[in-house]
Amino acid sequence: MFNLPADDRLSAWARLKQDLETSTTPFEDVVKFWTDAPFIPYNKNVDPFNQRDWPTPWDIIVENCYDDFTKALMMANSVKLTNRFKDLSISIETRVDNSQNKSYNIVIINEESVLNYIDNEVVNYQNLPVSFLLENLIELNGPK
Repeated sequence: MFNLPADDRLSAWARLKQDLETSTTPFEDVVKFWTDAPFIPYNKNVDPFNQRDWPTPWDIIVENCYDDFTKALMMANSVKLTNRFKDLSISIETRVDNSQNKSYNIVIINEESVLNYIDNEVVNYQNLPVSFLLENLIELNGPK
């Protein structure tokens, strides 16, 4: 999907959101869709701490560069921008694991499901390590 022209990538994302309306495994489908997104260490166009300046999800797909935060943002938007899940509580949290000196940008859905913590998996919220420190919290309300 990610090696396609921009219009085709946008169409593929639209199909994903449409498929989520009836999927029996919607969160797994989101994780699978974003697994092969082209990774860059840092996306200078998206500052996790300055939501006001973020590009739209459509602009991010056109740019086609995803760091850990941008990937989490797109996973969250994939869910939030559906009729089925638009009213769910969806947030992106940056959590720090000091014991491993590592940070995670995770998507939390209704304090039940977690995306973007373990590759290719949806994790139960209760299984997150309690030792994680919260560094940043963004409540997703939809695109600007």
